[in-house]
Parts: sequence; C-alpha cells; structure tokens
Amino acid sequence: MTAAPPAEPGRTDPGGGKPRPRAVAILAGVALVALLADLVTKHLALAALTDREPVRALGGLVYFSLTRNSGAAWSIGADYTWVFPLITIGVVGWIVWMALRLRSLPWAVSLGLVLGGALGNLMDRIFRAPAPFHGHVVDMISVFGPYGEYFPVFNLADSSLVCGVVLAVLLELTGRQRDGRRAGGVGATDDADASADAEQRERA
Repeated sequence: MTAAPPAEPGRTDPGGGKPRPRAVAILAGVALVALLADLVTKHLALAALTDREPVRALGGLVYFSLTRNSGAAWSIGADYTWVFPLITIGVVGWIVWMALRLRSLPWAVSLGLVLGGALGNLMDRIFRAPAPFHGHVVDMISVFGPYGEYFPVFNLADSSLVCGVVLAVLLELTGRQRDGRRAGGVGATDDADASADAEQRERA
C-alpha cells in the first residue's frame, strides 16, 4: 500500500470538480420517483374526481378537489400560460448544468425534488388541453377549504418543488455546497464525500 499524495494547499475539492456518480444517480432517481408519483396521482384524480364535488378528508383538513390551472398559484399569470414552460425548461437546464459538478448527496436530493416537480408540471403544460405549451396543470389537493380559499390548490409536483427548495435553503444556511465542501471550513467536505475519499486512500 502506498501513501496517498498530500493535498495541495487550499485544495478543498477532492474530486477535481468532476461529478460524483452516486450523487448524480440519486438526483436522477429522486427526480424519477417524484415525476412518476405526480403523473399517477394526476391520472387517479382525473379518473375519480371529474364532475364530482370535492372529497373531504382528515376532518376537513384536506379536500380532494379537481381543478385545472392555466397560471401559477392562485391562477397568477393565467393569461401568459406559454411563459411557464419556458421558465421550467430554464430551471431544468440549470439543474443539468449543476449536475456536472455535483458531489453532495443532500444537494442531489434537493435538486432531484426540484427537477421531478418541474418536469411533472411541464408535462401538463406541453401535453394537456387546450394546446401544446398552453396546457392547464391538474391540481387536486386543497387544505382547510374545498376550493383553495386559504391556500392554492396544488399537486404532488408542487409539493416536490417546495420541499426541494426548502431543503436547498437549509443546505445553504448550514454551509453545505454542491461540490461537497462546507463553507467556512478549510478542506471540509460533507460526510458522504469524506467517506468516499477515505475509501480511495485505502485503495491507494
């Protein structure tokens, strides 16, 4: 066994900026699960809730109420439906670019949730009525009221997006960076990357 070469002064990215395959795989897997869950729940909602009154659940905490939204939350921007697919395509492109140097597993989960949610609603915008890139998003979950009186009616894609963004904010606040480093710590990496580097040194 040979000793591992010493780290260069100031070097904090042991992967040389290359993406970590496991992180990219987790990103893709989380995105796929989020997308499939969104597609399945929308299909079930269309089959069970079309032409039906809202279904009350959990004592009125949640209602299943089918709506089609041409805009954003509370139908904001409903007259500019074509803008939302373009924004989503931009977000997807940004996530793909981020994956080129992704080494943090928590960031992989965060970006995967955002990607899956973005793709779920993008499918509606492109393929649903009334026309390509003008499609209305299928929403079905309303809280505290049957028709979105207190909070916008949403779907699992929206939930995935929100959870991914919240996780991203927490990661930023705790100093975790997408390349596996920790802000404020010289040479510090997240636990997963540190373990991988230790394994590489053992094999050296």
